[in-house]
Amino acid sequence: MKSIVARHKGVTALPADLEPTDAELHAIEAEMPLISAEVELLDALIILLDRPASEFEGRRIRRAHHRVLVARRDAANRAAGTQVSGDAA
Repeated sequence: MKSIVARHKGVTALPADLEPTDAELHAIEAEMPLISAEVELLDALIILLDRPASEFEGRRIRRAHHRVLVARRDAANRAAGTQVSGDAA
């Protein structure tokens, strides 16, 4: 059996250190509430793929959608440097 090997060098050289920088980790951490809210909404929508929507599922989707909107608003406010709801004055 022959092994398959790339005959060309990679287009871009990979850096020796593949770990994310502190700034990248901080940016990911700042986006985690939005990511979590979007995953929750996606989970609620996936559940409906194989069964009809009930009143309970409709409420679950509306709540998840609301959490996404709140998380987006808070992320936009943080990016603009304004005060986020719930912060101390």
